[in-house]
Amino acid sequence: MPALQTVTRDARVIPFIDEGEGPVSLVLIPEHSLEGDALGAIAHYLAEEAGFRIIRIDEPGGADASVDERVADVIAVLEHVGLEDTWVGGHGPGGTVARAVAAEHTARVDGLLLLGAEDAGAPLAPGIPVLIIQGADDAVTPAVNGERLQASAPDRATVRTVAGDHLFPMSHPIETALFIEEYLDWD
Repeated sequence: MPALQTVTRDARVIPFIDEGEGPVSLVLIPEHSLEGDALGAIAHYLAEEAGFRIIRIDEPGGADASVDERVADVIAVLEHVGLEDTWVGGHGPGGTVARAVAAEHTARVDGLLLLGAEDAGAPLAPGIPVLIIQGADDAVTPAVNGERLQASAPDRATVRTVAGDHLFPMSHPIETALFIEEYLDWD
């Protein structure tokens, strides 16, 4: 397993894991701490089997940080690792942070990945592709959230459904990773 690294911004330590070396890169923002290896199986598959570079950022800004602080933390990690452009995505609240990164730093974002999209009420960033993966039995972030987002950008947003509840990225990681690989591999 790749080592946990850190970067400091405004006296806050931001943990992250960087694995893989492929031409396609994806920043993943898990809903829960990296210590529980949140999104780890997806990241390992995409790095090892698909040949992607995956950077997982642990709760950017901490649980009490604002979305703006979390966005700044994601950008600090990107600058630290030297990524000028990348796909960015997250699970639940991590996806909401990813949406804000895409909206505020559109030139740095190749596309957006939402796993269990929250009903954040914010429009999708213009001009970038969006992959939305929803759990079929997700009561926390129901499938209708993804359908609403797709309807707001039908020419560039795609929705896929995976078996499982809100924790589908952990309970069905390979199925989820295969959807991501298939979609991002054309980039």
